[in-house]
Amino acid sequence: MVDIREQSPLSMAFVGDAVYSLLIREYLVKHKRYKINTLNRLSVKYVSAHGQFMALELLQDVLTDEEKNMVKRGQNTSKATVAKHATVEEYRASTGFECLLGWLKLSGREERIEYLVDYIINNLQFENQ
Repeated sequence: MVDIREQSPLSMAFVGDAVYSLLIREYLVKHKRYKINTLNRLSVKYVSAHGQFMALELLQDVLTDEEKNMVKRGQNTSKATVAKHATVEEYRASTGFECLLGWLKLSGREERIEYLVDYIINNLQFENQ
């Protein structure tokens, strides 16, 4: 097994993207009855680069120094492309956010992930927009 500290930030972001997407989808399905088009529209608001940028901004005061360092590792990873509907800043922040969630998942810190995602959902509330 590969030591998690040896994984690249993009590998951790790969996992973090899936973790966040699944948790947001689970939340949306469990808490209200939405038509599939609404489910998709709402999930994109949370999971898009812009949504993840907003989530990361929201979390700044609740992240530990270790978590902030992991975000920076993800943000500093160079990428060849940027999403067409995101700024470079948003895209880098979303990679850092995904890297954090992937690192937490691969480190077995499920409760911390749940806390952070609940915090995001309770404070961003894209459903009301």
